[in-house]
Amino acid sequence: MLVNMNDVLFPAKKNKYAVGLFNAVNLELARGIMGAAESMRAPVIIGTAEVLFPYGPLEEVSYYLIPMAKKADVPVVVHLDHGLKKETCLKALELGFSSIMYDCSTDYYEDNVKKVKEMADIAHSYGATIEAELGHVGDNEGSAEGESGDENPEKYYTDPKMAKDFVEKTGVDALAIAVGTAHGAYTLPPKLDFERIRTIANIVDIPLVLHGGSGLTDADFKRAIQEGISKVNIFTDINVAAVEAELKKFSSVKKGIIDLIPAAVEAVKQETVKKMKLFSSNGKALSYHING
Repeated sequence: MLVNMNDVLFPAKKNKYAVGLFNAVNLELARGIMGAAESMRAPVIIGTAEVLFPYGPLEEVSYYLIPMAKKADVPVVVHLDHGLKKETCLKALELGFSSIMYDCSTDYYEDNVKKVKEMADIAHSYGATIEAELGHVGDNEGSAEGESGDENPEKYYTDPKMAKDFVEKTGVDALAIAVGTAHGAYTLPPKLDFERIRTIANIVDIPLVLHGGSGLTDADFKRAIQEGISKVNIFTDINVAAVEAELKKFSSVKKGIIDLIPAAVEAVKQETVKKMKLFSSNGKALSYHING
Protein backbone atom coordinates (compact mmCIF):
# COMPACT_ATOMS: atom_id res chain seq x y z
CA MET A 1 0.00 0.00 0.00
CA LEU A 2 1.24 3.46 -0.87
CA VAL A 3 1.58 5.67 2.23
CA ASN A 4 3.51 8.78 3.26
CA MET A 5 6.36 9.18 5.73
CA ASN A 6 4.18 10.17 8.66
CA ASP A 7 2.37 6.85 8.39
CA VAL A 8 5.58 4.88 8.95
CA LEU A 9 7.91 7.19 10.86
CA PHE A 10 5.74 8.27 13.77
CA PRO A 11 5.15 4.64 14.84
CA ALA A 12 8.91 4.09 14.47
CA LYS A 13 9.68 7.14 16.60
CA LYS A 14 7.23 6.05 19.28
CA ASN A 15 8.48 2.47 19.43
CA LYS A 16 12.23 3.06 18.98
CA TYR A 17 12.88 1.36 15.66
CA ALA A 18 13.83 2.80 12.28
CA VAL A 19 12.48 2.48 8.76
CA GLY A 20 15.02 2.24 5.96
CA LEU A 21 15.05 4.32 2.79
CA PHE A 22 16.56 2.25 0.00
CA ASN A 23 17.14 4.01 -3.31
CA ALA A 24 16.29 2.06 -6.45
CA VAL A 25 17.59 3.35 -9.78
CA ASN A 26 16.51 0.25 -11.70
CA LEU A 27 14.00 -2.57 -11.55
CA GLU A 28 16.46 -5.09 -10.08
CA LEU A 29 17.09 -2.89 -7.04
CA ALA A 30 13.36 -2.21 -6.66
CA ARG A 31 12.46 -5.90 -6.86
CA GLY A 32 15.06 -6.79 -4.25
CA ILE A 33 13.93 -4.06 -1.85
CA MET A 34 10.24 -4.86 -2.23
CA GLY A 35 10.92 -8.57 -1.89
CA ALA A 36 12.69 -7.93 1.40
CA ALA A 37 9.89 -5.71 2.73
CA GLU A 38 7.20 -8.26 1.96
CA SER A 39 9.16 -11.24 3.28
CA MET A 40 10.04 -9.37 6.47
CA ARG A 41 6.55 -7.83 6.83
CA ALA A 42 8.32 -4.50 7.20
CA PRO A 43 7.34 -0.94 6.28
CA VAL A 44 9.78 0.48 3.76
CA ILE A 45 10.70 3.73 2.05
CA ILE A 46 11.85 3.33 -1.55
CA GLY A 47 12.90 6.01 -3.96
CA THR A 48 15.63 7.76 -5.87
CA ALA A 49 17.77 10.88 -5.53
CA GLU A 50 18.31 13.73 -7.96
CA VAL A 51 22.02 12.84 -8.29
CA LEU A 52 20.98 9.37 -9.42
CA PHE A 53 18.83 10.56 -12.34
CA PRO A 54 21.61 9.84 -14.90
CA TYR A 55 21.21 6.15 -14.02
CA GLY A 56 17.41 6.15 -13.76
CA PRO A 57 15.43 9.25 -14.81
CA LEU A 58 12.75 10.36 -12.35
CA GLU A 59 9.79 9.76 -14.63
CA GLU A 60 10.99 6.29 -15.68
CA VAL A 61 11.62 5.29 -12.06
CA SER A 62 8.10 6.43 -11.13
CA TYR A 63 6.61 4.03 -13.69
CA TYR A 64 7.63 1.01 -11.62
CA LEU A 65 8.03 2.32 -8.06
CA ILE A 66 4.53 3.72 -7.64
CA PRO A 67 2.64 0.69 -9.04
CA MET A 68 4.83 -1.65 -6.97
CA ALA A 69 4.05 0.37 -3.83
CA LYS A 70 0.31 0.35 -4.50
CA LYS A 71 0.32 -3.39 -5.11
CA ALA A 72 2.36 -4.27 -2.01
CA ASP A 73 0.65 -5.64 1.09
CA VAL A 74 3.04 -3.74 3.39
CA PRO A 75 3.27 0.06 3.86
CA VAL A 76 5.51 1.60 1.19
CA VAL A 77 6.57 5.25 0.92
CA VAL A 78 7.78 6.39 -2.51
CA HIS A 79 10.27 9.14 -1.73
CA LEU A 80 12.38 11.65 -3.63
CA ASP A 81 15.72 11.73 -1.82
CA HIS A 82 17.85 14.90 -1.99
CA GLY A 83 15.70 16.93 -4.33
CA LEU A 84 17.98 19.86 -5.09
CA LYS A 85 15.70 22.01 -7.24
CA LYS A 86 12.15 23.19 -6.73
CA GLU A 87 11.24 21.93 -10.19
CA THR A 88 12.42 18.42 -9.34
CA CYS A 89 10.32 18.29 -6.19
CA LEU A 90 7.25 19.54 -8.03
CA LYS A 91 7.74 16.95 -10.76
CA ALA A 92 7.97 14.14 -8.18
CA LEU A 93 4.74 15.28 -6.54
CA GLU A 94 3.00 15.49 -9.90
CA LEU A 95 4.14 11.96 -10.75
CA GLY A 96 2.61 10.65 -7.53
CA PHE A 97 5.53 10.37 -5.12
CA SER A 98 4.11 10.27 -1.60
CA SER A 99 7.10 12.00 -0.03
CA ILE A 100 9.93 14.32 -1.01
CA MET A 101 13.13 15.71 0.43
CA TYR A 102 13.96 19.29 -0.50
CA ASP A 103 17.65 19.66 0.30
CA CYS A 104 18.59 23.32 0.75
CA SER A 105 21.18 22.54 3.43
CA THR A 106 24.02 24.35 1.63
CA ASP A 107 21.98 27.59 1.50
CA TYR A 108 22.08 30.26 4.18
CA TYR A 109 19.82 29.35 7.11
CA GLU A 110 17.18 31.96 6.30
CA ASP A 111 17.01 30.82 2.68
CA ASN A 112 16.79 27.17 3.73
CA VAL A 113 13.83 28.04 5.98
CA LYS A 114 12.04 30.11 3.33
CA LYS A 115 12.43 27.59 0.50
CA VAL A 116 11.55 24.54 2.60
CA LYS A 117 8.49 26.25 4.12
CA GLU A 118 7.18 27.06 0.64
CA MET A 119 7.74 23.47 -0.54
CA ALA A 120 6.23 22.01 2.65
CA ASP A 121 2.99 23.85 1.97
CA ILE A 122 2.93 22.52 -1.59
CA ALA A 123 3.77 18.94 -0.59
CA HIS A 124 1.07 18.91 2.08
CA SER A 125 -1.48 20.10 -0.47
CA TYR A 126 -0.76 16.86 -2.37
CA GLY A 127 -1.16 14.79 0.79
CA ALA A 128 2.57 14.12 0.65
CA THR A 129 5.23 14.53 3.33
CA ILE A 130 8.49 16.44 3.21
CA GLU A 131 11.96 15.96 4.68
CA ALA A 132 14.61 18.66 4.94
CA GLU A 133 18.23 18.80 6.07
CA LEU A 134 19.83 21.14 8.58
CA GLY A 135 23.57 21.22 8.92
CA HIS A 136 25.25 19.33 6.11
CA VAL A 137 25.97 15.62 5.74
CA GLY A 138 29.35 15.22 4.02
CA ASP A 139 30.33 13.08 1.06
CA ASN A 140 32.99 10.39 0.99
CA GLU A 141 35.24 9.77 -1.99
CA GLY A 142 33.32 8.04 -4.76
CA SER A 143 29.92 9.10 -3.45
CA ALA A 144 27.22 9.82 -6.02
CA GLU A 145 26.77 13.16 -4.24
CA GLY A 146 30.41 14.11 -4.95
CA GLU A 147 33.22 14.69 -2.46
CA SER A 148 33.07 17.30 0.29
CA GLY A 149 36.79 17.12 1.11
CA ASP A 150 36.40 19.13 4.31
CA GLU A 151 38.88 18.34 7.06
CA ASN A 152 36.61 19.73 9.80
CA PRO A 153 33.11 18.31 9.23
CA GLU A 154 31.99 19.16 12.77
CA LYS A 155 31.44 22.77 11.77
CA TYR A 156 28.53 21.50 9.64
CA TYR A 157 26.88 19.49 12.42
CA THR A 158 23.26 20.34 13.21
CA ASP A 159 22.76 22.87 15.99
CA PRO A 160 19.97 21.66 18.32
CA LYS A 161 18.50 25.12 18.96
CA MET A 162 18.44 25.88 15.26
CA ALA A 163 16.78 22.51 14.65
CA LYS A 164 13.88 23.44 16.92
CA ASP A 165 13.49 26.83 15.25
CA PHE A 166 13.74 25.27 11.77
CA VAL A 167 11.04 22.67 12.43
CA GLU A 168 8.67 25.25 13.92
CA LYS A 169 9.12 27.70 11.03
CA THR A 170 9.00 25.24 8.11
CA GLY A 171 6.44 22.62 9.13
CA VAL A 172 8.58 19.77 7.79
CA ASP A 173 7.61 16.19 8.63
CA ALA A 174 11.12 14.76 9.11
CA LEU A 175 14.55 16.29 9.62
CA ALA A 176 17.88 14.95 8.39
CA ILE A 177 20.61 15.90 10.82
CA ALA A 178 24.39 16.06 10.45
CA VAL A 179 26.02 14.11 13.28
CA GLY A 180 29.15 12.54 11.78
CA THR A 181 27.98 10.40 8.87
CA ALA A 182 28.77 10.92 5.18
CA HIS A 183 27.38 9.69 1.88
CA GLY A 184 29.19 6.88 0.09
CA ALA A 185 31.72 4.33 1.37
CA TYR A 186 33.87 5.15 4.40
CA THR A 187 37.67 4.91 4.27
CA LEU A 188 37.87 5.39 8.05
CA PRO A 189 35.25 4.48 10.69
CA PRO A 190 32.91 7.43 11.30
CA LYS A 191 32.42 8.86 14.79
CA LEU A 192 28.80 9.66 15.45
CA ASP A 193 27.76 12.37 17.90
CA PHE A 194 25.14 10.35 19.79
CA GLU A 195 24.62 13.05 22.40
CA ARG A 196 23.67 15.48 19.62
CA ILE A 197 21.12 12.99 18.27
CA ARG A 198 19.58 12.58 21.73
CA THR A 199 19.49 16.33 22.38
CA ILE A 200 17.77 17.12 19.08
CA ALA A 201 15.32 14.24 19.48
CA ASN A 202 14.29 15.62 22.85
CA ILE A 203 13.53 19.12 21.60
CA VAL A 204 11.80 18.50 18.24
CA ASP A 205 8.58 16.54 17.85
CA ILE A 206 9.19 15.06 14.40
CA PRO A 207 11.19 11.99 13.32
CA LEU A 208 14.93 12.38 12.72
CA VAL A 209 16.80 10.99 9.72
CA LEU A 210 20.31 9.59 9.43
CA HIS A 211 21.88 9.95 5.99
CA GLY A 212 25.07 8.15 4.94
CA GLY A 213 24.07 4.92 6.69
CA SER A 214 25.99 2.48 4.48
CA GLY A 215 29.15 1.31 6.20
CA LEU A 216 28.22 2.08 9.81
CA THR A 217 28.69 -0.65 12.39
CA ASP A 218 25.72 -2.54 13.77
CA ALA A 219 26.40 -0.96 17.15
CA ASP A 220 26.34 2.53 15.64
CA PHE A 221 22.98 1.88 14.00
CA LYS A 222 21.44 0.44 17.14
CA ARG A 223 22.58 3.27 19.37
CA ALA A 224 21.59 5.97 16.86
CA ILE A 225 18.08 4.50 16.73
CA GLN A 226 17.85 4.30 20.51
CA GLU A 227 18.92 7.94 20.78
CA GLY A 228 16.20 9.10 18.39
CA ILE A 229 16.80 8.22 14.72
CA SER A 230 13.63 6.97 12.98
CA LYS A 231 14.73 6.79 9.32
CA VAL A 232 18.04 5.55 7.91
CA ASN A 233 19.13 6.07 4.30
CA ILE A 234 20.90 3.19 2.54
CA PHE A 235 22.20 2.99 -1.02
CA THR A 236 25.89 2.08 -1.23
CA ASP A 237 25.46 -1.26 0.56
CA ILE A 238 22.73 -2.54 -1.76
CA ASN A 239 24.42 -1.06 -4.84
CA VAL A 240 27.66 -2.91 -4.05
CA ALA A 241 25.83 -6.12 -3.13
CA ALA A 242 24.14 -6.15 -6.54
CA VAL A 243 27.31 -5.71 -8.57
CA GLU A 244 29.30 -8.21 -6.51
CA ALA A 245 26.59 -10.81 -7.08
CA GLU A 246 26.54 -10.10 -10.80
CA LEU A 247 30.33 -10.36 -11.10
CA LYS A 248 30.33 -13.66 -9.25
CA LYS A 249 27.54 -15.04 -11.40
CA PHE A 250 29.15 -13.83 -14.62
CA SER A 251 32.44 -15.54 -13.77
CA SER A 252 30.59 -18.84 -13.49
CA VAL A 253 28.13 -18.65 -16.40
CA LYS A 254 29.62 -16.05 -18.80
CA LYS A 255 26.35 -15.58 -20.64
CA GLY A 256 24.02 -12.61 -20.88
CA ILE A 257 22.41 -10.05 -18.62
CA ILE A 258 19.29 -12.16 -18.07
CA ASP A 259 21.49 -14.68 -16.26
CA LEU A 260 22.74 -11.93 -13.92
CA ILE A 261 19.41 -10.32 -13.02
CA PRO A 262 18.19 -12.99 -10.54
CA ALA A 263 21.53 -12.88 -8.71
CA ALA A 264 21.37 -9.09 -8.37
CA VAL A 265 17.77 -9.12 -7.15
CA GLU A 266 18.49 -11.78 -4.54
CA ALA A 267 21.63 -10.01 -3.31
CA VAL A 268 19.75 -6.73 -2.88
CA LYS A 269 16.95 -8.56 -1.10
CA GLN A 270 19.31 -10.24 1.36
CA GLU A 271 21.21 -7.02 2.10
CA THR A 272 17.92 -5.18 2.66
CA VAL A 273 16.69 -7.97 4.94
CA LYS A 274 19.83 -7.55 7.05
CA LYS A 275 19.19 -3.85 7.43
CA MET A 276 15.52 -4.31 8.28
CA LYS A 277 16.41 -6.75 11.03
CA LEU A 278 19.12 -4.41 12.29
CA PHE A 279 16.69 -1.48 12.36
CA SER A 280 14.05 -3.70 14.06
CA SER A 281 11.45 -2.80 11.42
CA ASN A 282 10.85 -6.45 10.55
CA GLY A 283 7.35 -7.55 11.51
CA LYS A 284 6.19 -3.99 12.11
CA ALA A 285 3.90 -3.92 9.05
CA LEU A 286 1.51 -6.13 10.99
CA SER A 287 0.69 -3.22 13.32
CA TYR A 288 -0.39 -0.81 10.56
CA HIS A 289 -4.04 -0.12 9.92
CA ILE A 290 -4.02 2.16 6.92
CA ASN A 291 -6.80 2.47 4.37
CA GLY A 292 -5.12 1.88 1.03
